Amino acid sequence: MKIVVTVKLVPDPNAEKRMDTATKRLVRTGVDTVINPYDEYAIEAALQLKEKLGGDTTVTVFSMVPETGKETVRKALAMGADDALMLSDAGLEGSDVWGTAYVMAQGLKKVGFDLVICGGLSDDGSSGGVPGALAEYLGVPGLTNARHVEVADGKLKCQRETDNGYQVVSGPLPAVVSVTMAVGEPRYPSLKGIMGAKKKTITVMPLSELGLDRPVGNDGAKTELLQFAPPPVRAKAHVVNAEDGPSGAKAIFDFLKEKKLV
Repeated sequence: MKIVVTVKLVPDPNAEKRMDTATKRLVRTGVDTVINPYDEYAIEAALQLKEKLGGDTTVTVFSMVPETGKETVRKALAMGADDALMLSDAGLEGSDVWGTAYVMAQGLKKVGFDLVICGGLSDDGSSGGVPGALAEYLGVPGLTNARHVEVADGKLKCQRETDNGYQVVSGPLPAVVSVTMAVGEPRYPSLKGIMGAKKKTITVMPLSELGLDRPVGNDGAKTELLQFAPPPVRAKAHVVNAEDGPSGAKAIFDFLKEKKLV
C-alpha cells in the first residue's frame, strides 16, 4: 500500500509574523521554516498505519516547496517516512488554495497513491480548504476531520470528530483523508532515524513534468487579498461593581442586550 502525506513548510509558529505591504504576503525570509505542526499529526497517522499494515506499505512525504526547504522536509523522513517528493518551481509562487490543490493533484496522479493523508489546517493560512479541493481534483472520496484511521479489505474506515463526539465513516480506496490532533502525538525523530534520513531519497519535480492545462501561481489565483490591517488595540475592560447577585446578573444581561447578543 502506498501512503502519501502532504506536508507544508511554514514560518516557525513562535516567530513574530510580518506582512509585506507591497505583495500583501507573509514575510518568510529571515524566519526559521518548520514543518506545519498539523501536518506532523498526518505523518504520525501514516506511520501508525504503516506499522499496522506491514508488508510492502510505504509512506511518501509530498510537499510544494522551494528547493531550499529540502533539509526541513528531511525531518519527516527522520520521523520514519520512506522517501519524499518536492514540487519546486518559481512558477508556483503566489498559488492560492485552489491552485495549490490543483498542482498537487497533478503531481499525485503522476506518482500514484492508495491513500493521501493531510493535516486539517496550515499554521500560516488556516483555511482548511486544501484536503477537500485535493479530493475533488483527484476524483476520489474525501474523508475529513478524522481522529482515527483504519484500512482493511481495501476500504478506509475513520472516526470523524464532531461537536458531540464522533461519526464512523468509510469509503473505498484510493482516497484522501484529513486528520485532527487526536490521532496521536507526533513521534520525535530518533538518532537512528536522523542518521537514516540522510540516505533517503528526496525527488524534486518541476512544473514542466506535470503537463498542466491551466495557469498556476499568481496568474492562476482565484483569490486576491485586497487589504490587511493589524487587529485593533484591546479596549479597557468595563468594570461593574454590583451590590448583590441579582443586580450583577442584571448588569450582565443589560450589557449583552446592548451588544445584541441576547
